[in-house]
Amino acid sequence: MNAPIETNAHDDRSAGDNRLVVAISSRALFDMGDSHDLFERDGLDAYRQFQIEHENDLLQPGVAFPLVQKLLGLNSLSADLPPVEVILLSRNSGDTGLRIFNAIQHYGLNISRAAFTSGAPTSDYIAPFRADLFLSANAEDVGRALRAGVAAATILPSTAPHRSSEQLRIAFDGDAVIFGDEGERVSKEQGLDAFHRSESELWAEPLSGGPFRGFLAALHRLQAAFPAETSPIRTALVTARSAPAHKRVILTLRRWGVRIDEALFLGGRDKGPFLDAFGADIFFDDSPANVESARRHVATGHVPHGVSNP
Repeated sequence: MNAPIETNAHDDRSAGDNRLVVAISSRALFDMGDSHDLFERDGLDAYRQFQIEHENDLLQPGVAFPLVQKLLGLNSLSADLPPVEVILLSRNSGDTGLRIFNAIQHYGLNISRAAFTSGAPTSDYIAPFRADLFLSANAEDVGRALRAGVAAATILPSTAPHRSSEQLRIAFDGDAVIFGDEGERVSKEQGLDAFHRSESELWAEPLSGGPFRGFLAALHRLQAAFPAETSPIRTALVTARSAPAHKRVILTLRRWGVRIDEALFLGGRDKGPFLDAFGADIFFDDSPANVESARRHVATGHVPHGVSNP
């Protein structure tokens, strides 16, 4: 099990550099299912030959493509907005990665920095790029990033939301994602009644920070550049908590000085339909069960952190 993470361990930017940096794998950005299946079935040489032969065939958008489009689109909205940068981290080689950059150019994505590792883990390059968030289809790379103190999630095959919006809409689970997993530990080990008693007793004590606290703070810096009513970014907390356990969450966010636009305390209800109604471009959750529900409705990232992921 992983210990709670308070902040992004690599947030050592110089003063005044408030950019939001998102690192993403090629399989999260583009639909590379067929070529990945070929790699799994026939090996690296067959994969390399396939990619070179098809390097002028356009890759189709992947699960996280709409999210990346909206993130990069923020750069055109205001000169005063802290810049957003997307970095490509890929286990392809530079040779096989040419097809990926051809697709990036075709779709007009402003992505110029990349690391191609020829099959080696990509997570070692997250810190030098100073990424606030890492999205990948490779669970091993995601786990390594989380252990290094970076917000990271495994992008799973998901359904696009039925409700689209020009806003960038990001939804988060609470415990073991934004916050530490101490509440989940009490619930799992002692039961729901003990959890509610504990939260009622500790209502004035802020929750510890989880792996996504640093990313949420970076996102808040972007939101702060706009009036709340006209912001191009909208966030939601979608949690299984309910009253009276909601109070500690609200007071913790207030203590951190972070704005969450919508807070849904569902008391154990299925999260998928609520995420669909919110129109999330992506949702982050640590619970495998919640992830399975959510990905039938919206793009979903599994955060393999905390007591739910031993």
